[in-house]
Amino acid sequence: MTADKQPDYGYVAGRDECRLAPYAAREGASRGRRFKEPQPNYRGEFQRDRDRIVHSAAFRRLEYKTQVFVNHEGDMFRTRLTHSIEVAQIGRAVARVLGLNEDLTEAIALAHDLGHTPFGHAGQDALNACMKDYGGFEHNLQSLRVVDKLEERYAEFTGLNLTFESREGILKHCSTKRAKALGELGERFLAKRQPTLEAQLANVADEIAYNNHDVDDGLRSGLIGIEGLYEVPVFHEQYERVRASYPGLSQRRTTHEVVRRMINRQVTDLIEATRERLVVVGSADGEAVKRAAEPLVGFSEEMAAQNHALKHFLRHNLYQHYRVRRMSAKAGRIIKALFDVFVNDRRMLPPEAQEKLHALERKGDAAGRARAVSDYIAGMTDRYAIKEFERVFSPTHLT
Repeated sequence: MTADKQPDYGYVAGRDECRLAPYAAREGASRGRRFKEPQPNYRGEFQRDRDRIVHSAAFRRLEYKTQVFVNHEGDMFRTRLTHSIEVAQIGRAVARVLGLNEDLTEAIALAHDLGHTPFGHAGQDALNACMKDYGGFEHNLQSLRVVDKLEERYAEFTGLNLTFESREGILKHCSTKRAKALGELGERFLAKRQPTLEAQLANVADEIAYNNHDVDDGLRSGLIGIEGLYEVPVFHEQYERVRASYPGLSQRRTTHEVVRRMINRQVTDLIEATRERLVVVGSADGEAVKRAAEPLVGFSEEMAAQNHALKHFLRHNLYQHYRVRRMSAKAGRIIKALFDVFVNDRRMLPPEAQEKLHALERKGDAAGRARAVSDYIAGMTDRYAIKEFERVFSPTHLT
């Protein structure tokens, strides 16, 4: 075959979308980007979103941000980065089965935690308390802020300039007051409409990933035990099956096998329950999905109840464990101390952060100054926040 007659095995705009279900998100129907750009040659628009997210500084920093256990507590525990990759893997697998847009699902999954603070939810709660008089802090809104304003990689625009659909998917929930300030991105919250199925899927994949992998990390840490988890139906069912099939298996391999089967059980239920709901929608397009009263992607009632029981167990036995609470308390003190010192003396900030603070302060006075400090702290990794605390407050630290 001559060079000019080589078949095109790669991406061709529009061709790949023929395999999508009627209710899947399509690039051809996208509401576009905030700043107009030439169409990519050899990849789709949602692929471009995903690639920009992966190459962002905020994504790399997730490697050293807490999931449950602070980064220095062990090398084998999940971080925000590994968690995001696991969410993307689950989301993409389910999207393929349901005929949804895999690239959009993956982009949303990889971006959903970009705005998370150091020290996990303890850091978010502490920063939200610091920002209570300045609009508060919520990591989904911060993730949107990261991709819209804080990333600085491109010559022609600030942020990553993602498509509307990726940006919408990042924003899981939003108050009416905040939705009004978001323009077209806040419309669905005001109109009580659902996001794309891909966004709904990324949300549930997030839940599956963190619940089951927190079981794995909790057992590895020794903070929870098999005995307690035995009371959780979704764990008990799979544990009994593994022990019956492999009675001589080591405890570590048993744990991995049980968690693997728990994920498979929940993903299978998610696919089957979602398919049943989509049958009601029939061959309708994405607009019918958005008009639905409730999200269409989700578990069956039975699995939802089992998942709730698992979340209840983890909340009371892992997240409230005294060792986790001790670290959470330390994290809160670090966040508050850094926030207070930087808000009260901007000259304590590094030069680049000072410049950003001046820019926001000109727009919003005290609120602008607080938001700039919040941006700086939210962008820190766990270990950078600890080192910054030492640099600012330790009398023996001279730099």
